[in-house]
Amino acid sequence: MERVVITGMGVVSPLGNDVETFWSQLIAGASGVERITSLDTSRHKISIAGTVKDFDPAAWFGVKEARRLDRFCQYALVAAEQAIGQAGLELDRINRERMGVYVGSGIGGIQTLMSQGQALAERGPERVSPMLVPMMIANMAAAVISIKYGALGSTMSPVTACSIGNTAIGEAFYHIQAGRSDVILVGGAEAAITDISLASFANATALSTRNDEPSRASRPFDAGRDGFVMADGAGILVLESLSHALGRGAHILGEVIGYGASSDAYHMVATPEDGAGAARAIRLALDEAGLALTDIDVISAHATSTFIGDRSETAAIKQVFGEQAYRIPITANKSMTGHMLGASGAVEAVALVRSLQTGIIPPTINLEDPDPVCDLDIVANEARSANLRVGLSNSFGFGGHNSAIVLRTYEG
Repeated sequence: MERVVITGMGVVSPLGNDVETFWSQLIAGASGVERITSLDTSRHKISIAGTVKDFDPAAWFGVKEARRLDRFCQYALVAAEQAIGQAGLELDRINRERMGVYVGSGIGGIQTLMSQGQALAERGPERVSPMLVPMMIANMAAAVISIKYGALGSTMSPVTACSIGNTAIGEAFYHIQAGRSDVILVGGAEAAITDISLASFANATALSTRNDEPSRASRPFDAGRDGFVMADGAGILVLESLSHALGRGAHILGEVIGYGASSDAYHMVATPEDGAGAARAIRLALDEAGLALTDIDVISAHATSTFIGDRSETAAIKQVFGEQAYRIPITANKSMTGHMLGASGAVEAVALVRSLQTGIIPPTINLEDPDPVCDLDIVANEARSANLRVGLSNSFGFGGHNSAIVLRTYEG
């Protein structure tokens, strides 16, 4: 079977719109959460989010093309351009029938749907854009990337809610490993900070209400956490077979060595307190990678800052690792970015690759009063240096989707 390596990465996030800006902000413990200015929140319970800043669609796509792309597709295209550029892919020199795109979105073009719904209500059916459906459907991020770069191979949009990034990486890993593709762009994109999403999550009491303290609102594993913080963004990685990457002289950033997926089969939105489903996904990923429990040097936690979710993930880690769980440093990127929903797993994979490359574990900020149940080695408030070779990243989603990936520094 083929080994699968990472050769390019791209990010659009609340902490910056390229990998190095994002990474420098992440290890500095900066928060990308702030008051929402893109919509009027005066009637909302929540007025904060992890917003993408300094993003000008017209500068990237031109005014006409930008109007034909929902924001989640814009983010995906920009992140994909970065990833392909870093990978050094010369598209006219590769077999594009063996190049695919696995990029998903949890919610898709909800802003387009909202604006066109308003047009229907106020001005009638004839004023609804014929571009509504192609702009809003969740597969369109994968489609527009495929169209732009002429990727003629397997292209799909996995929809596993907030588990999408890991699902995309894992399923592409299998596809390349089996020799069916040479290159697959993987990841997720989300632009869900809209009136209706904000209202729905708020009415479900899922969001933090710390409106007066935006930067302190997302606080995974802290006893005072009161919900997650919505965020937007995109993360794209280029996966390649090792033979293909070596054949074109690519610089290799890291390697995918394990993937596990499972379902809780429990509830539409709630996580089981015992974390059994998450534990199954983690075990499968470790088994795929052929690793001992002591081989994992760092865990990138899903850790959204919800009461049950953080405790459930802690329970899962303890189930799998036993006493070793207390010896593995854990980081929670969402403490700084907020929860990018379908984009979160891919962006966190980018961060994990950078951790393995640099030996720096980003902090979990706002961890002031640790939940005694979440009593693992959380890297609190300041980045930590460590000898890192192998990392585990967890992602879980509504509906009970669980996925875990194992990444390793590249060793020829």
